[in-house]
Amino acid sequence: MDHYDSQQTNDYMHPEDDWDRDMLLDPAWEKQQRKTFTAWCNSHLRKAGTQIDNIEEDFRDGLKLMLLLEVISGERLAKPERGKMRVHKISNVNKALDFIASKGVKLVSIGAEEIVDGNAKMTLGMIWTIILRFAIQDISVEETSAKEGLLLWCQRKTAPYKNVNIQNFHISWKDGLGFCALIHRHRPELIDYGKLRKDDPLTNLNTAFDVAEKYLDIPKMLDAEDIVGTARPDQKAIMTYVSSFYHAFSGAQKAETAANRICKVLAVNQENEQLMEDYEKLASGLLEWIRRTVPWLENRAPENTMHAMQQKLEDFRDYRRLHKPPKVQEKCQLEINFNTLQTKLRLSNRPAFMPSEGKMVSDINNAWGGLEHAEKGYEEWLLNEIRRLERLDHLAEKFRQKATIHEAWTDGKEAMLQQTDYERASLSEIKALLKKHEAFESDLAAHQDRVEQIAAIAQELNELDYYDSPSVNARCQQICDQWDNLGVLTQKRREALERTEKLLETIDQLYLEYAKRAAPFNNWMEGAMEDLQDTFIVHTIEEIQGLTTAHEQFKATLPDADKERQAILGIHSEVTKIAQTYHVNMSGTNPYSTISPQEINSKWDHVRQLVPRRDQALMEEHARQQQNERLRKQFAAQANVIGPWIQTKMQEIGRISIEMHGTLEDQISHLRQYEKSIINYKPKIDQLEGDHQQIQEALIFDNKHTNYTMEHIRVGWEQLLTTIARNINEVENQMLTRDAKGISQEQMNEFRASFNHFDRKKTGMLDGEDFRACLISMGYNLGEAEFVRIMGIVDPNRLGLVTFQAFIDFMSRETADTDTADQVMASFKILAGDKNYITADELRRELPPDQAEYCIARMAPYSGHDGVPGALDYMSFSTALYGESDL
Repeated sequence: MDHYDSQQTNDYMHPEDDWDRDMLLDPAWEKQQRKTFTAWCNSHLRKAGTQIDNIEEDFRDGLKLMLLLEVISGERLAKPERGKMRVHKISNVNKALDFIASKGVKLVSIGAEEIVDGNAKMTLGMIWTIILRFAIQDISVEETSAKEGLLLWCQRKTAPYKNVNIQNFHISWKDGLGFCALIHRHRPELIDYGKLRKDDPLTNLNTAFDVAEKYLDIPKMLDAEDIVGTARPDQKAIMTYVSSFYHAFSGAQKAETAANRICKVLAVNQENEQLMEDYEKLASGLLEWIRRTVPWLENRAPENTMHAMQQKLEDFRDYRRLHKPPKVQEKCQLEINFNTLQTKLRLSNRPAFMPSEGKMVSDINNAWGGLEHAEKGYEEWLLNEIRRLERLDHLAEKFRQKATIHEAWTDGKEAMLQQTDYERASLSEIKALLKKHEAFESDLAAHQDRVEQIAAIAQELNELDYYDSPSVNARCQQICDQWDNLGVLTQKRREALERTEKLLETIDQLYLEYAKRAAPFNNWMEGAMEDLQDTFIVHTIEEIQGLTTAHEQFKATLPDADKERQAILGIHSEVTKIAQTYHVNMSGTNPYSTISPQEINSKWDHVRQLVPRRDQALMEEHARQQQNERLRKQFAAQANVIGPWIQTKMQEIGRISIEMHGTLEDQISHLRQYEKSIINYKPKIDQLEGDHQQIQEALIFDNKHTNYTMEHIRVGWEQLLTTIARNINEVENQMLTRDAKGISQEQMNEFRASFNHFDRKKTGMLDGEDFRACLISMGYNLGEAEFVRIMGIVDPNRLGLVTFQAFIDFMSRETADTDTADQVMASFKILAGDKNYITADELRRELPPDQAEYCIARMAPYSGHDGVPGALDYMSFSTALYGESDL
């Protein structure tokens, strides 16, 4: 039962999880609820001249929701807010929810915000709560109310109709007959109920919906396709729609209730009389069936065949499965009817029912007990007889199976044992035949038990007088005779195989000796040919000398190898001689080797041809490696001088950048002379590049005479040039800073001395702590915030390092005596005098030429004061130099 209907009448909403469960189990329910609830709301809103199209959107402002409550309750709600802001909508929805709560309805987890936000789940839950309170709560049928009352009303109204069984508000309505029955019960002229079919639910549902809408003013709240296509239609939608029928027919119900009370008494009397008549008929029929069945169950006449006994068993199973169950049901129904009848008579204050003589419940139970006793005995006798016949059939079947298996195994065995295949076989094949024969002998011994079992089963069947004993005995004798013949043939074949094996073993030993010596000799020759033809790749003269030595050692082994070749060929000649002498069938080749004497001689000749070719190749490679060694030494002689020279110059530049003294002009002059001396070394680098080109063309990849490669030399040379250029640039920047900021040479020397003092790692840069110490040594009293500000100036990239240039820029900003904007503008007033403007000619007269022309160009867009060409007043001059916001 739905949770909403198990609460008290004033508790219509349970916690939110109940609504979630119903909504989330089947999305089709939500669709049905949307349509049904929308139609229900519109059936009331039309009375006020309006309607809704989207149930979660049209109630968001609360206006139509309040109107709906006024229509269905007949009461006036508080005046709604007409604004369109969210707060006005929430206020209207809250007024509607407060009105619902005032009617004794508990709203759990439903708030005005969810309705205003268009929460479909909460909106449907709210409408369902309204339907329960105003359309279903007041329904009352025979001391039941709400959902139970509505269900009981439907059951009472549809009880006379066939194929209608209303038990709930979901699947009981899927075939549409329930809706048609409600309409036909109250307005039979509207529907021809006799033409409706239970297997055509779509027609039934559409008929009911169309008639209700056209003649009963009940709007179409459901879709027939949705109900038929859903395994379990939504019961809230069904309840809402059915409640409309209740209210439409509520007037006719009262008259019907009075008539029902009169019919109820008459129906009880008729029902009791029918129960008495049914009991007598059931009791008579049941006792007659028992009297006919017991003699059949007591018949113990045996059958001679299993088929006949199985037929008896099948008849008994049919009795148990088909004939007895209906009688058990009749007996049970008889007792139920008797007890029900007695109870109804007692409740109606009528005397108890007394059946005819011999038809009491106790009489029927006694007869039934005799039936079951005979049934049990008959079943035990059937099973014992079947077991006896099954034993005989089992033995006969077992004999046939074992005989068939044995005959299948022996099929072809006699022909196999009489074969002479060993006369053309090799030794390995003879041994394989012997192994196969031994396996056959083991298999033969294993089958001895089966033969004995076959004979034992045949003997047992004879003792039990099996009806087909003659055929069993004949088959058993044939199996035993064949078994004796297999034993004789097996022994003869073993003797023939052993004789042939001894004859071939001598030849096999010679074959084996040949294979043992031919295989390693053949491998030696193949390895020699591979080595002699191998394309060697060497990079040093030592490697080619090692190859030459190894080749000379190989040539020294050739005489012993020739002796081994002749010995192997001698073994093959001896095998041929023995085969011809003893007329041995040599149809096959050596089973242990695929190497023929012809192959050995052919490979030997090839080895001898390859030796002088290898000699020539080694001599040519030796000459090439001598030339490569000369190139290595030539490159190493220059690289071992240039590499250290570059390292020394790099170290000197590092010391110069730290230890330079004198004016910046002297420092840059010294650095440029040093740069010139480095550039003059370039021809030696170019010469080394030429030697490296020759080494690359000769494909020389290593040089043990030097640790320097051309790549190292190039990188070192580029670093050297880059470092001296960077040092010159730093000094030039220092000069620019000095000239621009007015720093004296003494100040520059002081800055350099302080920076070098705290550059403990001699890297030309200070880390944060060294920079702090340097500033303190120069008289700065730094707090943490001030130091962070300074670091942001000198280290904008936050690398944690301060260069000397950044240090000078900071110190010049702190110490330079530069003109401020106020000082410049004061100078303007001096030049302008009383006329309060200045001309281009006056600027050319008072300023150096280049600065005067620059200033005139900047002021050109702003000139022309008081009609004087090229004249600027105070504000125009300020804007031209500093911009509109600088002063």
